Order: sequence, then structure tokens, then C-alpha cells
Amino acid sequence: MNSSATTVAAAGPAIPTAPATPHIDQKNGPVTVLIFIGLLLLGVLFTAYSLRSDVTSAGPVSANWLPYLLLGLALLIALGFEFVNGFHDTANAVATVIYTHSLPPHFAVLWSGCFNFLGVLVSSGAVAFGIISLLPVELILQVGSGSGFAMVFALLIAAIIWNLGTWWLGLPASSSHTMIGSILGVGVANALMHGRDGTSGVDWEQAAKVGYSLLLSPLVGFICAALLLLTLRALVKNKELYEAPKGRKAPPWWIRGLLVLTCTGVSFAHGSNDGQKGMGLIMLILVGTVPMAYALNRAMPVGHVTQFVAVAQVTEQSLTKFVGPTALAPADPRKTMSEYVRTKELTPAVVPALAALTESIGTQVKLYGTLDRVPANTASNVRNDMYLAAEGIRFLEKNPTLKFDADTKANLTAFKKQIDDATKFIPLWVKIAVAIALGLGTMVGWKRIVVTVGEKIGKTHLTYAQGASAELVAMLTIGAADMFGLPVSTTHVLSSGVAGTMAANKSGLQVSTIRNLVMAWVLTLPVAILLSGSLYWVFSHVF
Repeated sequence: MNSSATTVAAAGPAIPTAPATPHIDQKNGPVTVLIFIGLLLLGVLFTAYSLRSDVTSAGPVSANWLPYLLLGLALLIALGFEFVNGFHDTANAVATVIYTHSLPPHFAVLWSGCFNFLGVLVSSGAVAFGIISLLPVELILQVGSGSGFAMVFALLIAAIIWNLGTWWLGLPASSSHTMIGSILGVGVANALMHGRDGTSGVDWEQAAKVGYSLLLSPLVGFICAALLLLTLRALVKNKELYEAPKGRKAPPWWIRGLLVLTCTGVSFAHGSNDGQKGMGLIMLILVGTVPMAYALNRAMPVGHVTQFVAVAQVTEQSLTKFVGPTALAPADPRKTMSEYVRTKELTPAVVPALAALTESIGTQVKLYGTLDRVPANTASNVRNDMYLAAEGIRFLEKNPTLKFDADTKANLTAFKKQIDDATKFIPLWVKIAVAIALGLGTMVGWKRIVVTVGEKIGKTHLTYAQGASAELVAMLTIGAADMFGLPVSTTHVLSSGVAGTMAANKSGLQVSTIRNLVMAWVLTLPVAILLSGSLYWVFSHVF
């Protein structure tokens, strides 16, 4: 008998190579640690330098050191939230490329961190100010007071505590969900502490809009990722795409390119969407503590200010014509508008109050010529007037009982845009500070969530096609939400997308993991509300 044939017969049939777990336990080298520390120090120094430059150029610095101490503490906590957000949510972007062996784990994390950084830098700010609009109006108007600091500290610390807790348990909970719950908790607690119904402390219409986006995003992830995988199966007949990786073999070049591209897109979209939550709160902190530098957009050109005054005058005339010459403005239009923004109850005094407030804003801006010349002691009042006018316009435009004519509607829209340009701005240094915090956060603590997404959702190893389908849906969903200014959960979209591909592939789902994910999803909102509300009550007494 032929000896080679004997050897083959004795060896038996070839045993397929089983999928191998990626090298996620590999330690960071000294170079990586030095880069991390260097970037951290650079971010702290750059933030301190930029903040000092803005404050000193805006006018005389207050001799009272307490506001600056609280400012520094609040900034550290806000950036700490973004850091935790980084390592809590980055796993969702890198899990698929790691478990399909498309990128080495540490390179994937570094790659994701870079594109999180870039996503923050190019973000629009729409999500940031959408988050702020959920806060109680009276706390926004007095954000520099003790109650304002209690609000900021309570909601940030509550969000950090829940994020760290779910991360420790390896649960991909939503940072967006947590932040919304924390804001609602502060609003409810503030209303109860002032003897009002707890439901009056929240803009429930805006909260419902945000809630729908958070509720629908996991359903979109599950269904669309499942449909995309089934479509891919029907169009692409390469069996290798639908099988678990053999050993640590990388996927075919085109599917590998798609996986890396979608990982990049999810990281970029995560930075663009989630980074704005911290930016909005940081701007709120800056407005409250150093209004002379940040209450108004002092970089607005003189030509824009001239246009602002003209639009304010035309809008005031349109509103006066609408209510008629006999309608008298209330003695305190700010109080009337503040009550309307808080309660949404339209009274005959609201539109005249808005007309009076519009005239006052235009007169003040015209008096100083540019926003840069508005004195430090009046900047907060001017901004508060602008905020009340903008929010009042937003709610009046939605009121079905008001029948504004076309010219009045156009003037109100134009005036609100002018106010937004004057107040809703984010300095470049704030974006860079948040980008560094979020980017550095991606470099640590990512392993727990990666293991859950990569190993514990389905009963079988993640295939190339499953990873690509889930990532592509997550990238498009988060990118679309950012365009419309809606905060969605990267965690919910990606993890539900992976679950959807497992269901479509009939791979089976690990019931215990799905149960824990659903529990975290269901409990996040009530726990965050309770935690932040309790902390707000404590901090209100402390401050």
C-alpha cells in the first residue's frame, strides 16, 4: 500500500478550524500609555488656557474665586461624563470589526477614538441645544445660582453613576437614555420642591420627541439589520460571508473594507451625536458662571447685529399689528413669557408680552452696537430675554388656536433664527475639549461591552455579513438622527442590530443576555430619574 495514502487514511478527514477569540486581553504598551497621558495633559492645559483667554478678553475678572472653583469642578464632571461615555459606547463601534478579525483590537479602538474625535469637531450643535430645552425654564434662567449648579451636578453625576454601573456589569446601556432620564429627574424634583405637580417640571412635548427617537432606534436597528442580512443573502452567494471566521482569518478584502468603513462611520456619528450632550451642558455651565464671555456670541459680525436689530423691529411691528392697538403689554413681560414657557398656557397677555420683549431686545442690542460691547452685568439679562423670546416663539408657532398671517410667521421664524445665532454657539475649544475626553475614553474600559456584543447576544459566533449589516444600519441611523437634531442611542441601535442579524440567520439568541439588555433598557429611565432627582434635592440644600 502507498505510504502517503496510509498516512491520509490514518489522519482521517480534515477538521475545520474553529473561530478563535480575538486578542482582547493584550496589555497596552508603554508608548500607548505615554500617548494617553500626553493627550490628557494637552487637553487640560488647552482647556484652561482657552477659558482664561476668553474670560480675560471679555472684561474685568471677578475677585470672587468661588464661581471659578465651581466652574472648574463642573467642567471636570462634564468632561468626565464624556470620558465615561467614550469607553461605555465605543465597544458598539469596534465589537464587529474585532470579532470578525477585520482589525486588531487595540488598533480598532485607537481608530475609533480618532473618528469619535473628528465627529465631535464637525458636529452641528443641534442635539446639544435640543437637550438643554428639556431643562426647567426657571433653572436655565438662573443657571449661575445655587439651584443652577445643583441641577448641573445632579444630572451629570447621576448619569456617570448609572453608566459606570452598567459598564461594570458588561451591559450595553444607553448614555443618551441615561442623560434624558437625569434631566427629567431634575425637572420633576424641582417642580415638587416648589409645590407644583411633578409633571409641570418638564417640557413633555420635547421629552416625547426625544423619547420616540430612543424608543424607535432599537426597533430600527433590529428590523433593518435583519432585512439587510436577508437581502445580502439573496444577492451575494459567497458562503464564506455567512459562516463564522476560521481561526483568526480576516474576511475577504471587500467585506473587510465595508466593516472598517462602517466602524469608522459609527465612530464618527457617535462623536457627532453623543459628544453634543456634554457640549450643551458645558455651555450652560459657562453661561451661568462667566456670562460676560459666553452669554452672547461676541464673535457675531457687526453686519449681522444690524440685521438682528432690523428683524427685531419688523417682528415687533407685526406682533403689535396682530394683537391690535388696544392690546396693552403686561407690566412685566419677562414674567409673563417665563410663565407661558413653563406652563404652555396661552393667555391674552402672551403675544403682547412677546412684542414688548422683542422691542426691548432690539433696543438693547441697538444701544450697544455689537454683542461684544454688551456690559458684563447685563449680558445674562439680555440672553435670558432672548431665550424667553425664542422659546415663546417655538411654542406659539405650534399652538393651533393662533392664526398668524404669513408675514408674521415669516418674521417670527427669522427673528428666532437671529436669536439662535446670537445665543446657540459653541466655541471651538469646547468642541476640542469634549473631543479629547470622548476620544481618550475610547482607549480604556472597552473590553467588557465588546465581549457582550461579540459573544453573548447570539448563540453562534458573529459572521462577516452579520457584522457588516449591523454596523451599516447603526451608521446610517445615527447619522440621520444627527441631521434632524435627535439624540439616539448608539448602544441600542448596534446591539439590537446584532440581535436582528442573529434572528434573521436563525442563529439563536442568548435569552439571559437579551433579558439583561431589556432590563437595563427599561430600568435606565426610572433609575436615572430617581437618582438625579434625589441628588438635586441634596445639592439644593448644600448650595
